[in-house]
Amino acid sequence: MTMLPFAPTPFFADKNRAFWRLQLAGWGGAALLRATTNIANGKPEQLVTTLIATVTGFSISLILSVIYRKLINRRPILTWGLTALALSVAVAVSAAINGWTLILVQGSSDANLARAILSAFYLDTPLLGAWSALYYAINYYLQVEEQADRLERLEAQATSAQLAMLRYQLNPHFLFNTLNSISTLVLLKQTEPANAMLTRLSGFLRHTLVTQPGGKVSVAQEVETLKLYLDIERMRFEERLRTVFKVEPAAAQASIPSLLLQPLVENAIKYAVSPQEEGARISLTAQVIGTRLRVTVADTGPGLQAQAVKRVSDSLSGTRAVSTGVGLANIRDRLAQAYGEEHRFDIDNPPEGGFTVTIEIPYELHEDPDGARSSIEKPTGDPAVTNLPGERVMGTNA
Repeated sequence: MTMLPFAPTPFFADKNRAFWRLQLAGWGGAALLRATTNIANGKPEQLVTTLIATVTGFSISLILSVIYRKLINRRPILTWGLTALALSVAVAVSAAINGWTLILVQGSSDANLARAILSAFYLDTPLLGAWSALYYAINYYLQVEEQADRLERLEAQATSAQLAMLRYQLNPHFLFNTLNSISTLVLLKQTEPANAMLTRLSGFLRHTLVTQPGGKVSVAQEVETLKLYLDIERMRFEERLRTVFKVEPAAAQASIPSLLLQPLVENAIKYAVSPQEEGARISLTAQVIGTRLRVTVADTGPGLQAQAVKRVSDSLSGTRAVSTGVGLANIRDRLAQAYGEEHRFDIDNPPEGGFTVTIEIPYELHEDPDGARSSIEKPTGDPAVTNLPGERVMGTNA
């Protein structure tokens, strides 16, 4: 049987409706309690006074709600002082009406009026006092909830803005170098490679700008984006830029913040490939270890001296800034935004040279709405499959 969709509505979603519901339920319950007490005590004739007292309390509480609404956001001394005054007047009026009604129904003499009013005063004081306390308690609670919701929205907006800022921190040198290379190819009338580079640049920018800030992609999709970037850089460095991708099938389907790895590869090109005449090899390894995803980006460049490693570490901790650590700090901030304390971000400078960055995050299976699968997810019998000049894709089993 088909079930109709049901979404429960919060009780205080409509404050006006919630007020009237509580008002009717509260005073109706008080009237029922009084009527039951009168019948149990053998005084059914006092049901009329109970009805009048309920209508009186209901009406006076409506007036108090208007007064309290004006006072609730005033200074505390003004709010509570005027509230006490308004409550005292309301109790006096209610007690006078209820006492006078009781005398009329019972037919007693005027000598008993003061006693009847005093009796009604002792009954109406806790009743209207409790109503006033509930009114302020509920409204203060709703104000706290609204402030919490507003703060949560502001924090979400700030986080989104920060993620957008971090994500769009593309190295302008890459864009300028690419445009200069295209310009040079055009001047040399090498239209085919210029068009190829321009096409790859547009594809890369489309991938980087279309994805929502803070969005996540699969590792396979992230690697495909890296390939677009590396295709452009490979046209500049040719055989000097060599890449190896080693991604487990399970790791290829894992979820990862978009463009998280691009700054690592960009740093490797800048500090490993570019300074060396023979270039360098950049390797990316992704594997699932238990319930966590581990991604390692390493290069065979000259690496960093101990002092430089310390400066990079200091820049990551916020004590000092260096150019090499900008991209790394960007990644660290994005990981902190996405995973809090549940992530690991390590840099290593092996003695034999090179530079290694290791990222470890909780493993989450990425759900692709289009059902697309990258070629790197397909394990092959050959441990090394040539994809592009200078690029190898290696598939391993867990």
